[in-house]
Amino acid sequence: MRLLVLGGTQFVGRAVTEAALGRGWEVTVLHRGRHAPPPGVRALHGDRTAPDGLAALAEGTWDAVVDTWSAAPRAVRDAARLLRGRAGRYVYVSSCSVYAWAPPAGYTEDVPLVEGASADAGQSDYARDKRGAELAAVETFGADRSVLVRAGLILGPYENIGRLPWWLNRVARGGPVLAPGPRDLPLQYIDVRDLADWTLGAVDRELAGPYNLASPSGHTTMGGLLDACARATGGAAELRWTAPGTVLAAGVEPWGQLPVWTPPGGDLHDALHSADVSRALATGLACRPVGDTVADTWSWLRGIGGTAPQRPDRPPVGLDPETEAKVLAAGTVGPGGGVPGTTP
Repeated sequence: MRLLVLGGTQFVGRAVTEAALGRGWEVTVLHRGRHAPPPGVRALHGDRTAPDGLAALAEGTWDAVVDTWSAAPRAVRDAARLLRGRAGRYVYVSSCSVYAWAPPAGYTEDVPLVEGASADAGQSDYARDKRGAELAAVETFGADRSVLVRAGLILGPYENIGRLPWWLNRVARGGPVLAPGPRDLPLQYIDVRDLADWTLGAVDRELAGPYNLASPSGHTTMGGLLDACARATGGAAELRWTAPGTVLAAGVEPWGQLPVWTPPGGDLHDALHSADVSRALATGLACRPVGDTVADTWSWLRGIGGTAPQRPDRPPVGLDPETEAKVLAAGTVGPGGGVPGTTP
């Protein structure tokens, strides 16, 4: 199988590239040359934002293209048009953010999508950029030869957003750790390697159309995630479970200052942790245990000196020590996520 990865050197693109090489596929990557691709690929250089940025793709044929672009949709439009007659399938790694806000709990691929997106647009906001890129892929390759991977929260080795790396480094530092409750809060995410495996399987199966791609909601919980961080790091952290109301009253921002966490029962939690993924599960999606994702990410993080790479177009995440101490001083809850002295 001949695969072209547009990117292929960081996080999702790198995971797809490594998984394809592991299958014995012939892999070409087009990248800007800022990060070294995995050994074993054919590397081409090009900047998709430049007028001649796709010149290196003037020749060649591939069975499939995987594109992870997250900015102006017209970059996907231009790549798809160039490759239309020379690639069998266009796989675009999109996002569940393309659904109109706020999607209902348990939303499928059929709920309304964000409005105002265009395949010809420049960069605007993340949701419309991703939806515009979806339109570019489908308009060029057709609904029968395009795959839209609507990913949820992505975690795992090579993460360049900083969510799981922040938790790992915080737990490794030890001491009292603000653990936003409840412990049994259901989470939904996808290990980047499971995303890569499913994506290549979609190419093999000649799938088409949109797929929500994440673990089933509740694949782990907030307690399961942080317990796994404590086990992996082996530190002396003391998880101090704190009621959602206390966290929010302190002005702490869910998702950004406390990565992954969103308070239960609201639109944000439903949007980020409750997508219906039955279509992906029926087509081969398999999700590894949270302990494996956490341990492997910690191993990778230690191997690069403990500081995760950071995408320049994304804000840093995490809570500063001073704010954490203030929230902890305001009160914690019991080990099960309930009020002290009551049954969790």
